Amino acid sequence: MARPPSIDEDTLIDLIVSVFREKGFDGTAIGDLAAVSGLQRASLYHRYPDGKEQMAEVALTKVGQRFTRILAPLREDPEVARGIAETARRIGEFYEAGALSCVLDSMTLTGAPAAVREHARALATAWIEAMAAAARRAGHRPDAALRAAKDAFVRMEGALVLSRVTGDTGAFAEAVALLPDLLMPEA
Repeated sequence: MARPPSIDEDTLIDLIVSVFREKGFDGTAIGDLAAVSGLQRASLYHRYPDGKEQMAEVALTKVGQRFTRILAPLREDPEVARGIAETARRIGEFYEAGALSCVLDSMTLTGAPAAVREHARALATAWIEAMAAAARRAGHRPDAALRAAKDAFVRMEGALVLSRVTGDTGAFAEAVALLPDLLMPEA
């Protein structure tokens, strides 16, 4: 009979995400992942035979699932302004008010395999497209909606970088608070 895993899959993936978020793909070693999970390297390779690249893909898949939930109000709430506000709240919560780095950013630093960079690119594109769709539903022309979505993305991602560099999360709080203003057309 097989020995039960010493850590459940969801918890393990959350820990893997946290290491990649902090260290990026190239900076993350299997030893880092083993240390944070409490598993032996062999156990990690047993679960993820393709090694670090497979773990990075699993981490990005988990982030994508979270963002599906975070962005759902943009797509689903019949009251666009309320959906945008709820998504902004969820983004702030996901990044712990700017205290956490963006895993999409850190995973695409030097050394990340093409498949990992492409996965991160697809997630960023889906995020921008969800914001652009909400901006169109709110009344923006398609070109203005896309500009607004890209501006919102750049402000939030830039604020996360600023938070990481300076330790000041205020810019992120401002960027998240501006999301409704950026995506809703002026009256």
